[in-house]
Amino acid sequence: MTTQVDAANEVSNLPAAAPERTSRRFFAQLDSGAPITRDLALLSLRLAFGGALALTHGRAKLAAPARFLEALAKRDFPLPGFFGWAAILSEFVGGLLLAVGLLTRPAATFVVITLGVAAFDFHSADPFAKRELALAYAVVALSVAIAGPGRYSLDGWLASRSEPRQR
Repeated sequence: MTTQVDAANEVSNLPAAAPERTSRRFFAQLDSGAPITRDLALLSLRLAFGGALALTHGRAKLAAPARFLEALAKRDFPLPGFFGWAAILSEFVGGLLLAVGLLTRPAATFVVITLGVAAFDFHSADPFAKRELALAYAVVALSVAIAGPGRYSLDGWLASRSEPRQR
């Protein structure tokens, strides 16, 4: 015999069961190791970190390059004009290339080098909290350089177009 409490529990569990099954299937698919999950993860990393690097750090330096180049010269950085522009372009253009997934591995390599120098040389006297962001960008760029851009990238699209078509 079913009591009112049992009936109430059964009724309250019914609507939640469908979303729970859906979320289980969703997370099971993500956990399956299927190529689509890897490609979606790479897409989200590239868009978020590449876009943020280009639009916040690179664009700010590109808008006022003299200020950045002067800061490099004050710290006795070697060839501040050359390396300063290399860093500006690496952050802005490299960030955009990472975001869209074009020339991904070379762009990621330049970003790793630039932000490694930023973290371990330019900000070497600063507290870790100041270097943390440069290190985070460098680690993400290194991960993308190792893993590649994924299917959802311009590199992936160009590669699929160059493959011979089967008849």
